[in-house]
Parts: sequence; C-alpha cells; structure tokens
Amino acid sequence: MIRLFTRDLVLAVRAGGGFGLGLAFFLIVSVLVPFGVGPENELLGRIAPGILWLGALLACLLSLDRIFALDFEDGSLDLLATAPVPMEAVVLMKALAHWVTTGLPLVIAAPVLGVLLQLQGSAYGWLVLSLLIGTPALSVIGTFGAALTVGLKRGGLLMSLLVLPLYVPTLIFGAEAVRRGAAGAENAVPLLLLAGISLGAVALLPFAAAAAIRMNLR
Repeated sequence: MIRLFTRDLVLAVRAGGGFGLGLAFFLIVSVLVPFGVGPENELLGRIAPGILWLGALLACLLSLDRIFALDFEDGSLDLLATAPVPMEAVVLMKALAHWVTTGLPLVIAAPVLGVLLQLQGSAYGWLVLSLLIGTPALSVIGTFGAALTVGLKRGGLLMSLLVLPLYVPTLIFGAEAVRRGAAGAENAVPLLLLAGISLGAVALLPFAAAAAIRMNLR
C-alpha cells in the first residue's frame, strides 16, 4: 500500500494535476475576487472565508478526473482489481495521495492568500484548522465521483455534476466555522459537523467507490 501511495504521488506531480494546478487556480481566484467586488477592505474581509473555501473546493475539483484515469488507460486498474489488496484500500490510498498533492498545499497556501482578501487576523487559525478537517472529505468524495465515471469518455463534466452537490455541506460548515471564528463567536458546532462529514466520508465512501469500480470494469 505504501508503494501504491508513493506511485500515485509521483504520477500526480508528473501529470500536472498535483501541486501546481490547484495552487495556481487558488491564487487566480483570490486575485480576481477583489477586482470583481471592489477594493473595500470591510467587504473583502466579510466574504473572505467563503471565497477561500470556494476556491479550495474548486481547486480540488480540477484534478479529480486524473485519480483513476491514468490507471484505467494503461490497464493498471484491472490489475489492482484482481490483486490480493482490497479495492477499498486502493481507493483510500488514492484519496490520500490526492489530498497530499492537492488539499494539503491548499491548506498551507490559504493563510497567504487570505492576506489578499483582507481576512481578519483572528480568522487565520480557524481557516487552517477548518481546511485541515474539511479537505479530506473533498478528496474522498471526489474519489467516489471519479470511481463512478471511470472509463467514460469526457466524464469530467458528469463527475463535476455528481460531486458538486455532495461538496455543498462541507463548503457551508467550513466557511461558517471561519466566519464565526473571525467574529469571536462559538464555532465548535460547524467544526464538529465538518469533522463528522470527513469521518463519515472516509468510513463509507471507499466501499461505495470500490463497488463502482468493480461494476465499471465488468
């Protein structure tokens, strides 16, 4: 499993779907928003939590179609399906590799980009914490969507339509946790709900994704 995880890390970086693409998109969103809504610091500070979370969500979405596509094209996915390693574990390793190459860099870059959006000083810690808790759910849900559309030609649009509605609760609770933290209000409830979504996704969706892959390979 460690070799599979390492292999997916290397493939993600070489295929251009890892660090650079997600970070570049995240940066573009953070730079363009002030041009669209105006330079008012108060307005930018108020919408910054939602914009940063939305940018992270869309950046994760960009590389989802690559999770299983390369393995399907070269036949590796068929070998993994017949290997003694459970397909659920393969799915989990691929979701972890996606998070390390996409989600984790976004977590690290978010405070820097928060400066561009005039994010309040008290919100930076909550922003990093909420992204650390919530972005694993984005990767696992995205891996499930990629499993549903593996093997389909031009399945990226269909996958986006399937995954985006599932991302909405994570976006709502993540942005709300940062917003409450910036205002000095109690934000334990949205953080706990965010953690519940991530834990539930990790516990359940690998089984659903493995079943979808087996059906698509028949």
